[in-house]
Amino acid sequence: MATAVQANAQQNPKAVVLEFCPGMHRVRVNAPSGSYTVIIGQGVLRRAGALLAELGKPSGFFILSSPRVWRRWGRQLQAVLQPLGGSRAILFDDREVAKQVTTVERLCRALARAGADRDAVLVALGGGVVGDVAGFTAAVYLRGVRVVQVPTTLLAQVDAAIGGKTGVNLPEGKNLVGAFHQPRLVLCELATLHTLPPREFRAGLYEIIKCGVIRDARLFAFLERHLPAVLARRHEALSWVIARAVRVKAEVVSRDERETGGERRVLNFGHTIGHALESLTGYRRFRHGEAVAWGMLAESEIAVVQGLLRRADGERIARLIRRVGPLPALPRLRWPRLRAALYADKKTRGGRLHFVLPRRIGAVEVRNDIPEALLPEILRQLRQTHPPER
Repeated sequence: MATAVQANAQQNPKAVVLEFCPGMHRVRVNAPSGSYTVIIGQGVLRRAGALLAELGKPSGFFILSSPRVWRRWGRQLQAVLQPLGGSRAILFDDREVAKQVTTVERLCRALARAGADRDAVLVALGGGVVGDVAGFTAAVYLRGVRVVQVPTTLLAQVDAAIGGKTGVNLPEGKNLVGAFHQPRLVLCELATLHTLPPREFRAGLYEIIKCGVIRDARLFAFLERHLPAVLARRHEALSWVIARAVRVKAEVVSRDERETGGERRVLNFGHTIGHALESLTGYRRFRHGEAVAWGMLAESEIAVVQGLLRRADGERIARLIRRVGPLPALPRLRWPRLRAALYADKKTRGGRLHFVLPRRIGAVEVRNDIPEALLPEILRQLRQTHPPER
């Protein structure tokens, strides 16, 4: 018998507040374990000192970042923290292959040597890997210290920095070790997005498309109409789509913070297959958003074949994903290896794979009754119908 978790509940206006201000948007996330604000705009980093001062006076600020990000943005952040007592910087490798338990241990030891105590505030300055690793470090160091997320990539601004999921990878799968640890504040500076390579920027746009498919048809339609402006990184269009995507995630997190009620699973659209692709290619072939894009293409096609999604809507999803830009080629993977990777993922429950499948643009359904034999056939079709661009 088919089982499904319906995941298109009406939005609760009390759960999340989205404020549109001149040059800045604020989204309030009211998670059960604590509320916090996401601030999006141009010049947010310059105002970081005043915003962080609202957290009270900590014993010290410790900026966790990568050498690459630090060279571009670290000194500016350090300067605005100077009136608050200054800060210490701890740098680490932000490649996906370095997202390991050993990295967290090194950071914890560096914090201990620097004298960080329970009143310290960790500031995660960087992309998704920095946010995940720094957030997990904050969750476990001294059994939990405060963390502020300052995401510098589009993907991190709309995904990793929001919602309190932190973690690191194992060879057996992505994010298998982690903790829920909400930030106290999230600062999204649009200026950081102008220095992103095009491929990195596109990887974040796929996650914004995901938010449109799962819960915000208006966001999806805006992307269809105004994708050139978003790709050109025009502030007005970019800040609007980021704020809408953040609101989607904030709504879901506010209802189901720890993925116990089933609703948070909708955020995994594209991730069941996407995570398997990342794992099987050693986290080197795909950016996270690119793997998710392939996962969305596959899971949309599954929904069409299963009669859940109209073919026209499936084509809209595929067309928008392809308009964003070229994806790395989908590798030819033997089904036994792919199957093992899928079942190793943390989203597998009770020995069953769970897929988030769109029913229409703006609403999805979590299903655990998809025939296994359908998956290799869908991926084979995708390789034929979506060949790599040359």
